[in-house]
Amino acid sequence: MTDNLSQLSAAGVSIWLDDLSRERLETGNLADLVANDSVVGVTTNPAIFQAALANGERYNAQVAQLAQAGADVNEAVFALTTTDVRAACDVLRPIYDATAGVDGRVSIEVAPDLAHDTEGTVASARALWAEVDRANCLIKIPGTPAGCPAITTCLTEGIDINVTLIFGLDQYKAVMEAYVAGLEGADAAGLDLSQIHSVASFFVSRVDTEIDKRLEASGADASLFGRAGIANARLAYEAYEEFFSGPRWEALAAKGANKQRPLWASTGVKNPDYKDTMYVVDLVAPNTVNTMPEKTLQAVKDHGVVAGDQITPHYDEARATLAALAAAGIDYDDVIEVLIAEGVDKFVVAWEDLLASLNKSLVDASS
Repeated sequence: MTDNLSQLSAAGVSIWLDDLSRERLETGNLADLVANDSVVGVTTNPAIFQAALANGERYNAQVAQLAQAGADVNEAVFALTTTDVRAACDVLRPIYDATAGVDGRVSIEVAPDLAHDTEGTVASARALWAEVDRANCLIKIPGTPAGCPAITTCLTEGIDINVTLIFGLDQYKAVMEAYVAGLEGADAAGLDLSQIHSVASFFVSRVDTEIDKRLEASGADASLFGRAGIANARLAYEAYEEFFSGPRWEALAAKGANKQRPLWASTGVKNPDYKDTMYVVDLVAPNTVNTMPEKTLQAVKDHGVVAGDQITPHYDEARATLAALAAAGIDYDDVIEVLIAEGVDKFVVAWEDLLASLNKSLVDASS
């Protein structure tokens, strides 16, 4: 294993790849990353599948079979994506077994147009969980007001969840509350809490993109640029430490419950002036996950400097950063509201593009 990546793992960070395609699976690329680059999980989203299918001749045979079977576009995308996720689960199963279910996970997201539909989200999660049919799958549900009760319901049924599109601290606390409520429901239903796992995907770089844009428009001090995302994530970890303590949590932990790990998402740097490893090496702490696009993974492998815990010593600094941003006129709550709405919309657009291109492929294959 490469030194920087193995150091990152040793510091308590599980390295997951934020990408999947049939090409990665069939060429053995994913297996190579697992074997050689400390990758112990995979995340997907609608944009990732949209890119994979747009560029993937390897899907043609299955598309043709689906067309001949008379599948509509929703049935086809369900079949194609769950096939890839199932195969990736099988690649990662040894990691899942070796870590008692903590890692070796592959995430697949409910349709993004369900972000404001609790019942639809639960139905979609159940269908994906049943179709992938692998214990090391995680179903991604957005941490929206409609998503949180769906998260609780799914966990109560023993469906493992990756909560996505978390940007704000109050939003994150609501997600952790939904997780614990799900565990309490699962316990009441007689499920083994030690078998239930979840991660909370807290987005980082998009926070800087939005806040930097506002700082630039207001002519703010340049020293504030590129600091919000990491400060916000550090305070999320503080909230995690506080939430998973005390009598309520200890009662669940005594029954074998696992903490919902923070997962740093959106870790590719959007601004080329910024250090390309900052959203990885500056967010090192125990019991975290960092899901990276391959470009970021390779940057960390090549020149990432892993220097131990970079979160817990910096809480006061993080609070000071958010206070300075507020003093500069940044409305934190508005930023978070915009990012959640934009995050849902981006995935909906990618999903609609995917459905349109796949529908054309189905028509072409059946003609």
